[in-house]
This record gives sequence, C-alpha cells and structure tokens, in this order.
Amino acid sequence: MAGLSTHILDTAKGGPAAGVRIELFEIAGSKRKLICETVTNDDGRTDAPLLGADQTHAGVFEILFHIGAYFMQAEAQPGFLDIVPVRFTIIDPAQHYHVPLLTSPWSYTTYRGS
Repeated sequence: MAGLSTHILDTAKGGPAAGVRIELFEIAGSKRKLICETVTNDDGRTDAPLLGADQTHAGVFEILFHIGAYFMQAEAQPGFLDIVPVRFTIIDPAQHYHVPLLTSPWSYTTYRGS
C-alpha cells in the first residue's frame, strides 16, 4: 500500500492529539507548494492519507504540525513548541511512508513508520 500517512501522539497525556492542523508541502529547490491541509481526528490520525497511492511520487516533502495551538487549547497556556516542521524524501513511491509525531509541549520525535 503506497502513499503517505501520519498520526500524532500527545506523550504528555499518553494519548492521541485531536484537532491538530497539518500542512503538507512539496519542496523543489527554494520553492514550496502546498499539497494538502487537514486536521487530526479523535484518534490523532487524518481521515484520509496525506498522499494517496496515485498521488505519491519521488521528491522532497515537508509536513508542518501546528502543535502550539493544540497545546495552548489543552493546557490553557503557551508551550515551548509552536510549529514542528518535518522534512523528508520519498525515494520509492511504490512504498508506503508513515511519518508519526510523538510530542509534548516541550519536545518531539519522529521516525519513518510502517
């Protein structure tokens, strides 16, 4: 199953991060093209893949996770992080790429999942 997906886990509360705005950009040199914009559901996932199998192609992409607004609402105070950018390369569009974000108001980590 090719394509690009993501999910967000709030490690401070130990559960999914719902209502987080996500933007996906394609990067070509110094140019950025917005591919899609979505919001995470109650499971911390998007309702549809960021890129479907038929849309996936080799290139450089960047996901912007707008977690500052999420933590501001959840904590009622500003956190350390605002927008978390994750830039990565799709090399083989026949493979599935999953880019999860594990985050708290003070830190984050990501990896290529399955």
